[in-house]
Amino acid sequence: MQIFNPEEIEKRSFEIIEEYVKDGGWIEQEKAIVKRIIHATVEPLYAKEIIFHPYAVKSGLRAIKSGKNIIVDSSMVKAGINKKLLSGFGGKVLCFIEHNDVEKEAKKSGVTKAIISMRKAVKIMNGNIVAIGNAPTALMEICRLVNEGKTKPALVIGLPVGFVGAKDAKGKLLSINIPYITNNSQKGGSSATAATINALLNLALNKNGKRICKPEK
Repeated sequence: MQIFNPEEIEKRSFEIIEEYVKDGGWIEQEKAIVKRIIHATVEPLYAKEIIFHPYAVKSGLRAIKSGKNIIVDSSMVKAGINKKLLSGFGGKVLCFIEHNDVEKEAKKSGVTKAIISMRKAVKIMNGNIVAIGNAPTALMEICRLVNEGKTKPALVIGLPVGFVGAKDAKGKLLSINIPYITNNSQKGGSSATAATINALLNLALNKNGKRICKPEK
C-alpha cells in the first residue's frame, strides 16, 4: 500500500527506524539524534556506530540555547542545517572554507582548504559548536588545536566521510577532553552531520525530541 501524505510518510519512516534503535541503550535525547541521522541517510547501521560523549547532548543544547554559532567545514553541511531554527536562538552557521583567502593560504601552505578554514575559525571557536561532515583533515586539525589549548568548543560533531583519514580522525576525537558526537566507521557526510545539528535544534525546542517546526526549505 502506497502512502502519499508527507506526514504519514514521515510517521511510518520513524516507526521503521525505531526498530533499529530500540535496543541501542540510548537515553531518549541520544535516540532522537540517531533516529534523525538514519532518517536523513537511510543507513540503519548508524544505530550501531554513533558514539556520544557523556556530556555531548547537554553541552550542545546549552550552546544552542545560549545563542552560540555553529562552525562547519563545508557549504553542503551549511546548506542542510535549519538556519531559521538556529537564528531563533540567536546563532548563525559559519563556513570559512568559502572565503577566498582560505584557498590562497591552502595553496601557499600545501595543506587542505579544510585545515586552513579551521585555523581561520579558531579565534571564534571557543564555546561554539563545530560540525565536521566532509573533511577528515578538518577534524584532525580541530583535535590538534584543542590539544594545544588554542580552543575549546562546546561540542564537536565529527562525522567526516572518506576512505582516507576518516576513521583515524574520529579515533583522535575520542581521545580529546571535550564533548563530541562521532561514529566508528568511514561513513559520515554532510547529511548525517546536518541531521545531527537539526536534531539538537529540535531537542532545544522540545524536551521530548518531537519535531515542532518543519525543516527550512
